[in-house]
Amino acid sequence: MTRRIDHLVLAVHDLEAAAEFYRRLGFQVGARNRHSWGTENHVIQFASSFLELITVGEDGQIPPHTPHAFSFGAFVRDYLARREGLAMFVLDSGDARADAADYARQGIGDFAPFSFERVGRAADGTETHVAFTLAFAMDERLPDASFFVCEQHYPEAFWSPQLQQHDNRATNVVAVTLDAEQPAEHTEFLQGFTGVGPADDGSTYLLAEGGRLQLETSAAGRFTGFSVGVSDLHRVATILTAEGVPFQELSDRVVVDSDQAFGARIEFRTGRAQYEAAAP
Repeated sequence: MTRRIDHLVLAVHDLEAAAEFYRRLGFQVGARNRHSWGTENHVIQFASSFLELITVGEDGQIPPHTPHAFSFGAFVRDYLARREGLAMFVLDSGDARADAADYARQGIGDFAPFSFERVGRAADGTETHVAFTLAFAMDERLPDASFFVCEQHYPEAFWSPQLQQHDNRATNVVAVTLDAEQPAEHTEFLQGFTGVGPADDGSTYLLAEGGRLQLETSAAGRFTGFSVGVSDLHRVATILTAEGVPFQELSDRVVVDSDQAFGARIEFRTGRAQYEAAAP
C-alpha cells in the first residue's frame, strides 16, 4: 500500500504569532486546541493533508519517553529547545496498531501505539469528537526528525470542505524535504516507514495523492521545508506582497525562506502537475 502525506508537525515557540503569520500567507487557520499531554495546536486543513502548528503549553505536563513509549510532547519540547521548524512527518494509516507491530518487526520503531481523542471545532464553531491512533518510527541517525503514521477513527468529524478554503488557493501538501549528510544510509529505514522504495534518482519517495518525500544532501539531519500546491502563483505573490512577507518568485514556485517562516522553508507550487508521475 502506498501511503499519502497525512500531516506535518511544525513546532513553534509562539503559537499565536505563527498562526497569524500563516493567515498572512493566505491560509485559513483553525481554532486553537489543547492536548492532554501538554501541547497546543492550530490546524490548517487541505483536501487530504494538513499542517499542524504546535507548541508546548505554559503549564503543560509532558510525559517522558520510556523504552517502549514514544512521548509526542517530549519530542516537541526537546525539538523547541534547539530550534523551530518542521519536526515530524506523518503518513496516513488504516490500522496504526498493525503498523506499530510491523515497525517493531523491522526494527525501526519498537513503540506501543498511542491513542487519544479530543474535542474539535467544525467550520461553524460547533464541537466535534475526533480520535486518532499513532504508530511511531525513528531513525537513530536522524534524532531531530520524527516519523509516524496516523489512523483517524472518525474522519468524517475531522475533514471539512469549509475549512479547506484558503485565500491563497492552496490545495494540499505535495512535498517534504529531508536533509541528510548521507541520504543513501537512510534508504532501508525510509522504505520500511513509507512502504515504497526510492525512485530511480535514489533520493525521491513517491507517495499517494501526488506527494513525495525528497532527500537533499546536507549535514542538517532534519526536515527543512515543504511544498504546498496552489492553483495560482500570481495570487500567492500578490498576497505576500500586500502582507509585506519577503519571498522569492521563480518560474515554477514562490518561496518563503525558513528564517521568515518559523524555521521551515515554504514553497508554493502550481497544482499537482509536476507531481502527477508520483501517483501510484
